[in-house]
Amino acid sequence: MATSKKFDIRLIEENATWTAQITRRVTARKTIVSKAQDGFTSEAEAQAWADEEFKTFVKVSQERNKRR
Repeated sequence: MATSKKFDIRLIEENATWTAQITRRVTARKTIVSKAQDGFTSEAEAQAWADEEFKTFVKVSQERNKRR
């Protein structure tokens, strides 16, 4: 699983479908979902989507921070 100090990937199974979430650590106790998608039929599909979106999400975040 892709991970960084501030961002992480979480996979959740509900009934027969999987949900992939990119979470952001706000404080030591609080974590919010920055991006999510559900309806995956397998854990592998959800993991593949999350890994690809994670790379894009972190890249955009780093570019945004450089401009400031």
